Amino acid sequence: QVQLVESGGGLVQAGGSLRLSCAASGTILRVNDMGWYRQAPGKQRELVAIMTNGGITNTGDSVKGRFTISRDNTKNTVYLQMNSLKPEDTAVYYCNAQIKLRLLFPEEDYWGQGTQVTVSS
Repeated sequence: QVQLVESGGGLVQAGGSLRLSCAASGTILRVNDMGWYRQAPGKQRELVAIMTNGGITNTGDSVKGRFTISRDNTKNTVYLQMNSLKPEDTAVYYCNAQIKLRLLFPEEDYWGQGTQVTVSS
């Protein structure tokens, strides 16, 4: 079975930086889209950034210019470099991946357990 394991969350001051990592493990045929969502208390889960297997990115407007997504397909790992952090970035950040396990099976959507990012002012 596939597991997504996140790391790198924590507490930082406004203006600081943090780097999140998420590694997918298991018998995987192909990882397609992979990236990050976040959810703050009382708010809907929103897109942070995703990247396709081919390197095409889609970044949420609120983090453009500050967050950078990268991916190492040899490790089935996605990273999120977060710079110039703001208090409004405080949320639980969830790794997400669309993964195909078998040739004739459809892709399935997988989620990590979430990692807390807290930005103090």
